[in-house]
Amino acid sequence: MQIKIKTPAKLNLTLEVVNRRPDGFHNIQSVMQLIDLYDYLTISADIGENTISLSGTSDEIPYDEKNLVYKAAKLFFEKTKISGYKINIFIEKNIPISAGLAGGSTNGAGTIYGLNKLYNNPLSVEQMHELCGSLGSDLNVCLEGGCLLATARGEVIQKLPFRKYGVSLIKPVNLGISAKEAYTKYSELKNKPKYDMTSKMIDSIKIGTDLSQFLYNDLETAVFDDYKELQKIKLIYPNAIMSGSGSTYFILNQNIEPLKGYWIKTGLNFIPDGVSEM
Repeated sequence: MQIKIKTPAKLNLTLEVVNRRPDGFHNIQSVMQLIDLYDYLTISADIGENTISLSGTSDEIPYDEKNLVYKAAKLFFEKTKISGYKINIFIEKNIPISAGLAGGSTNGAGTIYGLNKLYNNPLSVEQMHELCGSLGSDLNVCLEGGCLLATARGEVIQKLPFRKYGVSLIKPVNLGISAKEAYTKYSELKNKPKYDMTSKMIDSIKIGTDLSQFLYNDLETAVFDDYKELQKIKLIYPNAIMSGSGSTYFILNQNIEPLKGYWIKTGLNFIPDGVSEM
């Protein structure tokens, strides 16, 4: 048995930190949007002695139990109590690593979705969301797709109307920023901004006005002064906004010109869905 799944990247149209939680994570409010930049998972299943093997095109990610794909597959089989499996998952990476685009999360969500399809849907959509929520913050968004309000640590989602926009991405080639670094630096800010851009963004989406004026990210404020690479992006493209914990910036309905030392992707679009079978 084999299935191929496409797993899209996500953007944070807004990302506002509400407070720090007792578990060390942060509560957020964020409008997230999936885009048509995809990784591809080829999941092959055979009869065996309960093994999960990973391989892929990137030399920047681990192909062992540390990978979210492995963790998602293991959790799927624990939840469904399916045994006697031999799973091979090949990961074609196109979404940059440590980029604020949910590359790992979307792969994890795609693994649960793909295995569920491969084994004739033993889990309901609600159960798949439960597994996603237990694995990380962005998996539920990637499973559901489209445009969503994400709260708590990102796993509580609410569907929003879909709006069509073109988007371009720019990321410093040799700079990745971890979520831990970005949130730690945010915690250290003496003056934490409170603009409530998320509610303004939601109103704009629902009314149908231009949402570009409400793009905002608290974590950009936290890390911006530490990286000249980010400052250069903002100097050339003042309307660009950082996604997630960075280091990718995006701009709506505008192309980005080639720039030495930067990975650039133009011609992308917002999409109304999430992980899906090819």
